[in-house]
Amino acid sequence: MNSEQAKQIRIEDYLSGIGIEPSKERGYNLWYKSPFRNESEPSFKVNRNINQWRDFGSGEKGNIIDLAMKLHQTNSVSDALRAIEQAVPNPQTHQSSFSFRQQEISDEIADVKIKPLNHPALIEMLKNRKIPMELARKYCKEVHYTLKGKAYFAVAFPSDKGGFETLNPYFKGCLPPKEISTFDRQTQTVHLFEGFMDYLSLLTLQAGQADVSAVVLNSTANLEKAVPFLSKHEKINAFLDNDEAGKQALEKLQKLNLPVVDISKRYAEFKDVNDYLCGKKLPKFQKKQTIEVEKTMPKIGTRIKR
Repeated sequence: MNSEQAKQIRIEDYLSGIGIEPSKERGYNLWYKSPFRNESEPSFKVNRNINQWRDFGSGEKGNIIDLAMKLHQTNSVSDALRAIEQAVPNPQTHQSSFSFRQQEISDEIADVKIKPLNHPALIEMLKNRKIPMELARKYCKEVHYTLKGKAYFAVAFPSDKGGFETLNPYFKGCLPPKEISTFDRQTQTVHLFEGFMDYLSLLTLQAGQADVSAVVLNSTANLEKAVPFLSKHEKINAFLDNDEAGKQALEKLQKLNLPVVDISKRYAEFKDVNDYLCGKKLPKFQKKQTIEVEKTMPKIGTRIKR
């Protein structure tokens, strides 16, 4: 099990697997007595819609991996993944409903409306991510929909089969079908990204890279779907995340003997390209280092001050 697969497991299934059950249910939220202290009233919430937890007693929050690390008192992601796998032995049958599987969403999502990108909250979110609105509007739309009667809106990035990856200030998700997004510009080189914000970040840094073919996985779980498109190119520049899922995706491509170049080394102080654009370093790096770029690789670019 890798990090991406673990994040698809419902937190309530993991908690149930280690003997922790909710005290009450309120809409999308499950309330638990905190597993970290004795209490008479539940103050630990799991939001089923975004598959995240929050401990109101301590103010801490996070995803299933964060929770497993805290419960098992470890700083090792690998140890946390093993603990999750032991608690939920058949994870493929316990995927999060937030992944919006097509079977479920067909009955639950309604009133989908696609429109130009104009909502103030979405514009502010993109501004905070350093993405110019002109660029965002070229590649993205705004979607409004209802899920179980509740209204949502988000930035919508189209995939190859008519679905959309969605992002708003509070969560990211998908309107099915879950699929990759490809841009075939008939070039010998192709750029590979995990998420669309990283693709837009590269185009913010270097507008000329828009002339190069690209594929956005919209999840590392979609890597196999991208292999036929990637294989048509003489060089694959992999702008993957500097995390376990990104590392494993890169290793899979290398094992297939594809001509892949690991561009993530050029922004090794940052989790991904958007964090590099925003100057948001990984905690373990303290010193600013120069990112050296070989002439045969695309430059990451200079962060734009706004």
